[in-house]
Amino acid sequence: MGWYDYHLHEFEIAGERYGIPDPEFDDKSVVSEVRVRLSKSLGGAASLRYVYDFGDDWEHKIKVEKVLPADACPTPVYLGGANACPPEDVGGPYGYAGFLEAIADSAHPEHERMIDWYGETFDPTAIDHDLIQAELQRIKL
Repeated sequence: MGWYDYHLHEFEIAGERYGIPDPEFDDKSVVSEVRVRLSKSLGGAASLRYVYDFGDDWEHKIKVEKVLPADACPTPVYLGGANACPPEDVGGPYGYAGFLEAIADSAHPEHERMIDWYGETFDPTAIDHDLIQAELQRIKL
């Protein structure tokens, strides 16, 4: 997604939850993602759910288009996408909508504060397809 992994996250695949278990929460239902391979956890699942930053609650449904044998395709393949990743800590979907509204309107009362907070120009339609595919190359199936 382009976030920096500052926050807790989890994947849910066929009812099983994978993530980084937090020792402060005695939740035994979260399987450590560290030693689980994507090919094993997916099984025959057609989709999975990804949640990032439990406070902001970014929820994504990822559709598995096709699973190929490992020798035919050793890494996940990016088929396409649209729009930029929302900034880290923008406040979830509602905060992101407010951020976009503020940066698009120089008369908005939060315009300058949001521009200063983000620190650079933000194009909500930008997407770096090559970077996404490069990041997917690091995933071990």
